[in-house]
Amino acid sequence: MDIGERKKRILKAIVENYVETAEPVGSKAICVNLGLSSATIRNEMAELTQMGLLEQPHTSAGRIPSAKGYRIYVNDLMNRQRLSLEETMEINRALNLRIQQLDTLIQRAGTLLSELTSYPAYALTQGKKNNVINRFDFIYVDRFTVIVVLMLDGDDVRNRLMHFPGGLDETFVRKLSTVFNAAFTGITAEDIDETLILSCERACMDNTGVVAAIAGFAISVLDESSPNHAFLSGASHILNHPEYRNPDRAQRLLNYLTGSDMLLRLPDPDEVGKEPKIIIGPENVSKELSDSSVVVASYELGSEMRGIIGVVGPTRMDYGRVAAHLSYIARELRRLFIGSDLPPPPPNLEEGKPRKE
Repeated sequence: MDIGERKKRILKAIVENYVETAEPVGSKAICVNLGLSSATIRNEMAELTQMGLLEQPHTSAGRIPSAKGYRIYVNDLMNRQRLSLEETMEINRALNLRIQQLDTLIQRAGTLLSELTSYPAYALTQGKKNNVINRFDFIYVDRFTVIVVLMLDGDDVRNRLMHFPGGLDETFVRKLSTVFNAAFTGITAEDIDETLILSCERACMDNTGVVAAIAGFAISVLDESSPNHAFLSGASHILNHPEYRNPDRAQRLLNYLTGSDMLLRLPDPDEVGKEPKIIIGPENVSKELSDSSVVVASYELGSEMRGIIGVVGPTRMDYGRVAAHLSYIARELRRLFIGSDLPPPPPNLEEGKPRKE
């Protein structure tokens, strides 16, 4: 939609003033900075309202941006912000924890993002769906001990030292290898059921539970290698924003965010590693998010896995600032987990000083 340069300047000023104050914006609040008269701005605001880019909550009140107005702001008018040196240092300190397990670090990143933006943040890990085992190897250690090695699709390798008090001979272990490579490769965890296990027990002439124990290990590996883990941080931040002071409205959103598996259904970017995706109000598919916005980014984790991190909040959101935080955190998480051939982010300084808030 082409709305002309003057209208764009006024729309930009209204969005940024409303983001800062959470109050409807009148012509007097922005006329000085724009160098325009209040009368001129009022006329333009009336036309922007007719175009559906502004809304007037009350007859005598100023204007607030509509979802369509925010969309034009995000696409054409928003300043691409840089983080201050202090902010980048804080993020790097919090994320530079390679020794932590993946889920712990992803959850920590979501908590950090929520604290920095004052919005609820969600973080997900998504693995390759329907992962399978390509090969079983059995290493005979002694009569009571075998190392079971699983080669997963994607060359991921898992192993476990397994003890069998009843004892095993090498001939039986070779039979196990033959049976498991014939029956348990190329299938998902859901395909490993009681019928399959009983069939393999008969083939191995096993009545001691060895086949069931190894099958249980295979199922646990397949479940762990295809994670869809979700974490929510800072849900209570919703209550700090005037848009959610209505208890019913706040409760609907909180119920949605904290519901079983709901985080897995929140929007995610179309492509890994691209700029954060911004979904404004009614652009969200879910009706529970129709008056909220979601900003989300994704990044690679290696082993055909990816991470997703995003925030949920009112449409009156500082999209530029949120997108800057998301871009930086997603980039640094990728660097931590798989390394990167991308150059380091440029210094977040302008004329030798941190960006002014």
